[in-house]
Amino acid sequence: MAVRIDYGRCISCGGCVALCPQGALRMKAFHLTLAPERCTDCRLCVNACPVGALWPGVSHYGEDYEAL
Repeated sequence: MAVRIDYGRCISCGGCVALCPQGALRMKAFHLTLAPERCTDCRLCVNACPVGALWPGVSHYGEDYEAL
């Protein structure tokens, strides 16, 4: 399950992009994008985000949690 992005918190610093070993996160025109098929849920980006804009993808919590 891929990580989730809270665009309301994201400050487009790009730190997560630099850390992603799979290249799942990219910055396009100062907007963070995610290729979920490339994400291995290693959580390096989640732990590095200075503003908590990235959440681990947890499928067993159901759709309400995934909407975050």
